[in-house]
Amino acid sequence: MRRARSVILATVTALAAGGGATYFAGNASAAAACAPAWSATAVYVGGNTASQNGHNYTAKWWTQNESPAVRSGQWDVWADNGVCGGGTTPPTTTPPTTTPPTTTPPTTTPPTTTPPTTTPPSDGSLPKHFLTGYWQNFDNGAAALKLAAVPATYDLIAVAFADATSTAGAVTFNLDPGLATAVGGYTDAQFKADIATLHSRGKKVVISVGGEKGTVAVNSTAAATAFADSVHRLIQTYGFDGVDIDLENGLNPTYMASALRSLRAKVGSSLIITMAPQTIDMQNPQSSYFKLALDIKDILTVVFTQYYNSGAMLGCDNNAAYGQGNINFLTALSCIPLQNGLRPDQIALGLPASTRAAGGGYVAPSVVNAALDCLAKGTNCGTFKPPATYPGIRGAMTWSINWDVTNGNAWANTIDPHLATLP
Repeated sequence: MRRARSVILATVTALAAGGGATYFAGNASAAAACAPAWSATAVYVGGNTASQNGHNYTAKWWTQNESPAVRSGQWDVWADNGVCGGGTTPPTTTPPTTTPPTTTPPTTTPPTTTPPTTTPPSDGSLPKHFLTGYWQNFDNGAAALKLAAVPATYDLIAVAFADATSTAGAVTFNLDPGLATAVGGYTDAQFKADIATLHSRGKKVVISVGGEKGTVAVNSTAAATAFADSVHRLIQTYGFDGVDIDLENGLNPTYMASALRSLRAKVGSSLIITMAPQTIDMQNPQSSYFKLALDIKDILTVVFTQYYNSGAMLGCDNNAAYGQGNINFLTALSCIPLQNGLRPDQIALGLPASTRAAGGGYVAPSVVNAALDCLAKGTNCGTFKPPATYPGIRGAMTWSINWDVTNGNAWANTIDPHLATLP
């Protein structure tokens, strides 16, 4: 996200063909014993094994109700370890050595009890398909708005941005004096009242951390604790419904995951957690942002990747680089996280509200609608057609509400009614 109209357009070298996580399954000379049968209701985490249709499979990340026989391969959640149960191998044979040992009862058995954070996340009562917009806590030429003036077309409003403090990892929030002047005065009390007003309209409000100029860094246990504690204080003080992670200058997935799990423990299952990675951040499951999303999949609400300011990128077909600013870019790029472990309800398309809101990658809102149709129903696609349909695709996000209002609300007024037509 951008605090100012001037944007540095990143030049990105596309990943080599075959990019993305690659998993290897060993081939034994005799078929191994079959792991316990896969269960659609069980929760599996990375390293857990299960069998289905005479094959053993290893989970690469958190999963539930994703059939190994259907969802195995380079881009899928399960790795196929080959045929099991053949020959004279007795059923109690020790699992293959490729399965990492743990201190829990046999490593091939998925956990039967899990902590609350491994259950599918609450979405904070958000609609099945919804519209998200960023509200600018600064004045940069876009329409200056008090929070309560956000159009009713937006279901989730991300307040941009929290500020870093002198304590590593900690954040705070301060109304921008320039914005307050532009809207004729704005106090903390009025801002809190506006959040309550939005709640009364059935809207949700999260505090966004980061942005183009953000300097928040969570790189240690102490910083993770400070982050969780400070965001929790903001939630208690202002009534935010959750937090948005928009760290455009890098993040540590281990400590940020720890911070978000700690925050979730403090707030409970109603906590909304969103992420707004740049396009390059969601090219490879091993990259820090992508890894964070997979590591907190069980408590993550939605990821709205910024499909702009990015240049050309590889799509999920891994065959060609797609240039930004068209439907093929949106569909070919968004199916990467869909094919690599995130659920459709955790994916939304992030686009600028107008040509003035970003340095490149703007598409007309009608193109956003077509991309949503392509992903959800397999219709209105460009030359690229995703390998599957994703009826649960969550919706769309824009930077920013202020630029949309400046542009006559064309973005939200076009996309919001279209969301109701999705499955």
